[in-house]
Amino acid sequence: MPEAPAGSGPRRRAVLAAALAPLAGAGCSGGGAGEAGGAGEAARTPAPGAPAGPEDALVMVIRHAERPYAGGVGRDAEGEEDPGSLAGRGWRRAERLPRLFPPAPGSSLPRPATVFAAGGGKGAAVPARSRQTVTALATALRAPVRAEFAVGAEAALAQAALAAPMPVLVCWEHSGIPRLIQALGADRVPGTPATWPDRHDLVWMFTRRQGRWSFRELPQHLLPGDV
Repeated sequence: MPEAPAGSGPRRRAVLAAALAPLAGAGCSGGGAGEAGGAGEAARTPAPGAPAGPEDALVMVIRHAERPYAGGVGRDAEGEEDPGSLAGRGWRRAERLPRLFPPAPGSSLPRPATVFAAGGGKGAAVPARSRQTVTALATALRAPVRAEFAVGAEAALAQAALAAPMPVLVCWEHSGIPRLIQALGADRVPGTPATWPDRHDLVWMFTRRQGRWSFRELPQHLLPGDV
């Protein structure tokens, strides 16, 4: 299991449970900690136990795991050197990503029903790293990875994500994530950063209830050095 940071535990689980309660009727469950939000977000959180409606959605967004440093070389799934693949730390993150979701014991986030990753032509670095990041997770979930959208097609991705079974997890390239959030219609939610930070250890969670979005930023805490 990921190492628990200071301030985690029952209180941490209770905070995320409260955020996810509105979607409990749609099969979402979990516990964890929220890092962003506040009064603006709290005002958007409906009463626990309210029934899910057709406008309800839960979309989790992650950046693909670590790539090689400048001048470094990644490795593909067969262990062969490949500059377009993940670095060693990225592979370790990908291997541990299933710990965040059921059926892993002690998991802290809702189990994705649909997983998207960046798609693209053969040999393209971003699609390869995105798919590599979620391969172990998809295996644990026994779910396919949907990779029919390339970076730049965030509008089409957002439409497909909102039409897919919930909850949805999207693994994407960091510069395209703001376009995805805008396409979802969640870019003006209080607390939502304008850009993805220079980090690979975050989960952005967007919850829509009765047509209104709320936002939480959650730490992964999967590897030493994760904040």
